[in-house]
Amino acid sequence: MVIQLNDIQNFESRYRAKLINSLSGFRQVSLIGTQSKLGITNLAIFNSLIHLGANPPLWGLVFRPDTVQRDTLDNILETGVYSINYVSSDYFQQAHQTSAKYDSNISEFEAVGFKTTYDSDFLAPFVEEATVKIAMKLEQVIPIELNGTKLLIGSIQRINLKESILKKDGFVALNEEKIIASTGLDAYYKTELLGRLNYAQPNTKVSFLEI
Repeated sequence: MVIQLNDIQNFESRYRAKLINSLSGFRQVSLIGTQSKLGITNLAIFNSLIHLGANPPLWGLVFRPDTVQRDTLDNILETGVYSINYVSSDYFQQAHQTSAKYDSNISEFEAVGFKTTYDSDFLAPFVEEATVKIAMKLEQVIPIELNGTKLLIGSIQRINLKESILKKDGFVALNEEKIIASTGLDAYYKTELLGRLNYAQPNTKVSFLEI
């Protein structure tokens, strides 16, 4: 089966969105925690987290066009900070429910049953149930003119994670805590480690690393 660009453009809009979104494959599920200047907390699910570099530690998030209410985006632009939270497969239904369009005066934390927690003087809330909690500072906003989306680049300020999943070489074994992945807008998956392999070099046999 071959699908041409012309076919894609002529698909019904929701069908086209599901096709292109799920085609990009498995992605990390992240719950983004923010708080408005009025103190109203917000929690939203994203699967558009992008690793941009380790020194400095920068990650990107893609936001859809702000032609409708975007509380997460508004809160980040107002306060300059946000949290990234990873939850286990035990919570995938609650995580999905944060994508519902609640009114701006309603906290998704309370609406879906997640508890808020704070870390010292950091303004943005974290998900108490999350195995990995990451404090982020907004560094740059890049408008993408082709489709009206925005790439927000943030720097990692603080990492809070379960010590057992941090390995001696710095590798974070997210699978050990059943951290979820997703495809498209509504499909969720458990992760299973196949193995870690040595650094690839020409004329060198592939071998497994100690986990």
